[in-house]
Amino acid sequence: MLKEEIEQIKAEIAGLKACSQKEAEEWRVRLLGKKGEITQLFEEFRTVAPELKKEFGRTLNELKQTAMAKIAELKAATEDSGAQDGPKQDLSMPGDPKDLGSRHPVSIVRQEIVEIFRKFGYDVAEGPEIEDDYHVFEALNFPANHPARDMQDTFFVSAGHLNPILLRTHTSSIQVRTMETVKPPIRVICPGRVFRNEAISARAHCIFHQVEGLYIDEKVTFADLKQAILLFAREMFGADAKIRMRPSYFPFTEPSSEVDVSCNICHGKGCNVCKGTGWLEILGCGMVDPNVLKASGIDPQKYSGFAFGMGIERIAMLKWQVNDLRHYFENDLRFLREFSTAVEV
Repeated sequence: MLKEEIEQIKAEIAGLKACSQKEAEEWRVRLLGKKGEITQLFEEFRTVAPELKKEFGRTLNELKQTAMAKIAELKAATEDSGAQDGPKQDLSMPGDPKDLGSRHPVSIVRQEIVEIFRKFGYDVAEGPEIEDDYHVFEALNFPANHPARDMQDTFFVSAGHLNPILLRTHTSSIQVRTMETVKPPIRVICPGRVFRNEAISARAHCIFHQVEGLYIDEKVTFADLKQAILLFAREMFGADAKIRMRPSYFPFTEPSSEVDVSCNICHGKGCNVCKGTGWLEILGCGMVDPNVLKASGIDPQKYSGFAFGMGIERIAMLKWQVNDLRHYFENDLRFLREFSTAVEV
């Protein structure tokens, strides 16, 4: 019986044909798979009489080799047709290209500023964008009739009561909240978005971003402030950067100063970017007014400190020579792609 089955399968193998790789694989499974015809013959071989095992064993092995050779022949013959019948695309190729986004230039500069001051020992503090009049103005020594309290300069959410709600005009309100909750020494920077009621132009916008800093401790001097600003300028604009400080006025600092950095385009020689002066304004600063310390419960007889603030868009404009502030808010991909290599991905 086993001999007849072997001969029958031999004849079947001799007449095998396949038009595709799929058909060739189906023949392999039918003959040599776990439940294939030749596999079943090997199972039956166990029942053959001992004196016949040698003969039938040799015959079965020859049958298996013949089947394997035939199937390999069929697969080789149908290799091209199998590719045509299969997927029309190379599935090993990458998929459709996707444009990878990049960080916004304002975010890049903000993070760079934060990392610089972190190296100097500053922590990062944050606060609400919708604030009250006390934290934005009153606690910062703004007089009742100051122009900033007027609706022409500030976006008020609700008015007409003792402590109006408004969109913060500077991140100095975060400094106030920090002084209320943290005991000196205090060393923080306060990055965030601020709002002012201004006409939108190439040099101004109603929404922009600031980073403000505050350092309060015993025996803090103006010399400490100057050194901190100089170190920042050299980290941001290069080791050759120089600064100059001009007297100014801010309600919450006394004395106060505007700070210019040497133009990194012409290196102080004068160009159209610095308007021929060789200097570019970057921030305002000063020693914290004793009234501001007192309003937050800090003894001005024991502690002193300095504060500074800069516009992130302004620093980014100087860093990359962007001549229109509105570019940062228009989401023009042509503009934003220019900064894809400004930071490591």
